[in-house]
Amino acid sequence: MTHGTRTKLKLLVVDDEPDNLDLLYRTFRRDFEVIAAESAIAALQILEQQGEMAIIISDQRMPEMLGTEFLSKTVDRYPDTIRIVLTGYTDVEDLVEAINSGKVFKYITKPWNPEQLKSIVQQAAETYQVLKQRTNELRRALRRESLFNAMTTAIRESLDYDSILHTVARTVGQTFGASRCVLRPVEDDCLVPEAFIYQEGAQECQDRQQTLSDTTDDPLMQMTLQTRQIQTAQGHAGKGFQFVVPFIYQQEFLAVLSLDRGAIEPPWSTEDIELIQGVADQAALALSQAKLYQRTQEQAEQMRAELAVARQIQGNLLRQSLPDLDGMKVQACCFPAREVGGDFFEVYAHPQGDIWLAVGDVSGKGVPAALFMASAISVLRRELSQEVPPEPHLVMQNLNRSLSEDLVSTNCFITMVLARYSPSTRQLVYANAGHIYPLVWSSRNVAAQVAAQGSSLVEPHYLKVRGVPLGILPIWKAAAGSMELNSGEVLLLTSDGITEATVATAGNGAGNGGTGTLPTVTAMLQQAGLWQMLMQEHAPLDLSHLLSRIRSHNTIQEDDQTILSLEVL
Repeated sequence: MTHGTRTKLKLLVVDDEPDNLDLLYRTFRRDFEVIAAESAIAALQILEQQGEMAIIISDQRMPEMLGTEFLSKTVDRYPDTIRIVLTGYTDVEDLVEAINSGKVFKYITKPWNPEQLKSIVQQAAETYQVLKQRTNELRRALRRESLFNAMTTAIRESLDYDSILHTVARTVGQTFGASRCVLRPVEDDCLVPEAFIYQEGAQECQDRQQTLSDTTDDPLMQMTLQTRQIQTAQGHAGKGFQFVVPFIYQQEFLAVLSLDRGAIEPPWSTEDIELIQGVADQAALALSQAKLYQRTQEQAEQMRAELAVARQIQGNLLRQSLPDLDGMKVQACCFPAREVGGDFFEVYAHPQGDIWLAVGDVSGKGVPAALFMASAISVLRRELSQEVPPEPHLVMQNLNRSLSEDLVSTNCFITMVLARYSPSTRQLVYANAGHIYPLVWSSRNVAAQVAAQGSSLVEPHYLKVRGVPLGILPIWKAAAGSMELNSGEVLLLTSDGITEATVATAGNGAGNGGTGTLPTVTAMLQQAGLWQMLMQEHAPLDLSHLLSRIRSHNTIQEDDQTILSLEVL
């Protein structure tokens, strides 16, 4: 039973005998708010007017309706009510059925023992309170989960940081019945000059710039910002209620949320305030993630812009136009796999008449490789621009000496082929630092041999003299190779992005299911495959066309691709 100043539970007693009603009223009036009804019909009317009762005590035999029948009518609408039946006869079949179906808690026979009745009613009151407490806890938990799910769904459907701020203001304002909800982001522990506002009756958040003056100097929001604590205020002169909560995640102050209610509306309950705090914690996490994502996107955009400039600068480092040479034709193409890359080429016509050709590949990709590529070109051009440039293998030694310390410290290396062609003597001298073998062939002889023997029997001349890559050893040493390059012959230099490209070829199996068609096989091109593609090219040689054929097999370019040719006419 209830005691002291606590609110009394409601007890409805129903009996068609006035004396019994009076006795029950006097027995429980001190501990309960007792309401009496002389019939089941009158009791149903009272329930309709006053709502749920904690306990109903009903006589079983009444002229209009049996007690168990009356009580069964209250089950669906008031499932938590505890029901007790008073009966004066011994046939208890109806009571047993009612008890088994959960419609009746206890039954007491007339005349009843007052102490026994008090004990049963006290037990009923305690049962009701426990049941009500658990029901309320479950309801709060379900409401909390439903609210959090709604908030999470709404936030996930938002596309960006500003959209999430709009969504939080609107969702919280609508869910908790606020006449106005203002969300102010915080930067460096200061309120930013923009507000996201939900106004009751509006279909969506109003434009934040139009209502900025109403929120700039809100003292309660400033107090929340200073104390990092929830602030509440009951307005005067009809201003209503205000509730302000901070959004903080891992000590970072992200935003301040203010909810307003009119003076004629009730203030938020303790349960609502706890729910708002929980929503604030969840929203703070979402805002933190959105803010981090926004910063990441901004940094990525800035990085893309910087890389675009770097790509342009790197492209300018390579020869934008190739020299027109008497009796010779030079072609070159270079495509980095990323915005910038580590491949490079050089074509330098020395004033004394020699033609210098180079193709290099810095290990790795991206910005680090591009920086070494720029350094390598700078040192190479310094060496070649001398009045009398050193021999190709000595140029390699000088390159290694200038770059090896930085290359070793960053675990990088450079593969490179450097060749010097002297038109007056038709002498080709080259040095190779761990790079792919250069190819030399005579376009005239190859055409004749293909016509006579077939392309599968024709092989180019591979220049196989080479040493280790630059940046591996403190002192680079390797012999130089040499040969004559006569009219009609072609020198081809490539990077491994060409020979390691994956291309589709016809397989050598028996076909698909006996249809006679050969299955398509993807494989690394390698130098042999490159040579076969060169044999399929129509004269004159066009490196742009050749490279476009190779690139057409790959939707994603995995490595920088560079190719350079010198054709003696």
